[in-house]
Amino acid sequence: MATFVLAPGSWLGAWAWEDTARALQECGHTALPLTLTGLAEHADHGGPKTDLDTHIADITGFVERNGLRDVTLVAHSYAAAPVTGAAGRLGDLLERVIYVDSAPFTAGMCMLDLMPPQAVDQLRQQVDASGDGWRLPMPPFEVLGLSSSLDGLDEGRQNVLRTRATPQPFGTFTQRLAGPAEPGPGVDRVLIACRDFTGLLDAGVPMLAYLNQPPWRRFDLPTGHWPMLSAPAELARVLDKAVS
Repeated sequence: MATFVLAPGSWLGAWAWEDTARALQECGHTALPLTLTGLAEHADHGGPKTDLDTHIADITGFVERNGLRDVTLVAHSYAAAPVTGAAGRLGDLLERVIYVDSAPFTAGMCMLDLMPPQAVDQLRQQVDASGDGWRLPMPPFEVLGLSSSLDGLDEGRQNVLRTRATPQPFGTFTQRLAGPAEPGPGVDRVLIACRDFTGLLDAGVPMLAYLNQPPWRRFDLPTGHWPMLSAPAELARVLDKAVS
């Protein structure tokens, strides 16, 4: 049985993984969701200096404090950035890394690199206007849905996402990932692609081509960008299959 450490994406906390974690535990796995600094129940621990390094330290510290070994580290969305950093630092504690609707970062990248300049300008304006200069509130769904599919989220689930989301420390988006940014050569690499990401992979987008080749193993999940909310049991089944 596997030991999963589940890292949430932007604006989310461990709560987002609860249903998937429960399903994994019912399969006999150990499933440990964590909340990153400045978010959810750790919102009061964040501040203007909270950045990507903070979240990398959250993940590595969680693994080390809990005495975990042979870890399967799971990243959803934004968490790809700190998980990539943590994977390069955990050494032989790490057995596997799984990216859920996301992909690894390379050294020198930051979240803002994935967005067009106009969108970056809008985010900075939102941080200044509504986030005390250091926090990014979750955008309205009509904006968020332009880049992140809401498929599978009924009104109730959308309400949960909206009401439980907390502003993201913006330093986690602006700080560039420092090396090391590669797990060891023996670490298993898995991608779980949701509907929109599957389309990009199947279209042969050059920058993603490596994800369709060994050592990567790919699983597709036909739902929107938040599968732990839209299809938690199905996501757990794919995760179980990935470690079997």
